[in-house]
Amino acid sequence: MDLRQATRSDLDAIQRVAERSWTVDYPDFTSRESVTEGVHEWYSDARLEAEIDRGDAAVLVAERAGEIVGFTHAAWSGDEGDVMRVYVDPDHRGQGVGSALLESAVATLFERDVAEVRAMVLADNDPGNEFYRSHGFEREEETHETRIADEFYDEHVWKLAR
Repeated sequence: MDLRQATRSDLDAIQRVAERSWTVDYPDFTSRESVTEGVHEWYSDARLEAEIDRGDAAVLVAERAGEIVGFTHAAWSGDEGDVMRVYVDPDHRGQGVGSALLESAVATLFERDVAEVRAMVLADNDPGNEFYRSHGFEREEETHETRIADEFYDEHVWKLAR
């Protein structure tokens, strides 16, 4: 498996991984319409291109045998860093792809001298919350609210100190 910086030619594959992940991970607490609209909004070509081109963000992809099987998106500002997404195609889970992506994103953020790394996970996404806990992140008491399509969901905030 190779990890590398995403390029504009990766957009379709990133969108496919996001949609497959959302369809598998969120069906019990989001509507099919919210998943479809959310993926199209959060992973539109224009939005992904902007993130790939930003100087204060990293979009990394995991590639196996020429196929993108996962991606992560991290950003930083001053001494604050955020892992905004870690998604692995459901057919490639349990093989260390997500861990490698997260470790690379965290390393990238710490190289930028952030004091701590934050990650937000939908409160009802048990596997996502367990993923961050198992990688040394600690859950904060605060909860955020995020919008997917026209629906609002609670998110847990996870932090990892340097």
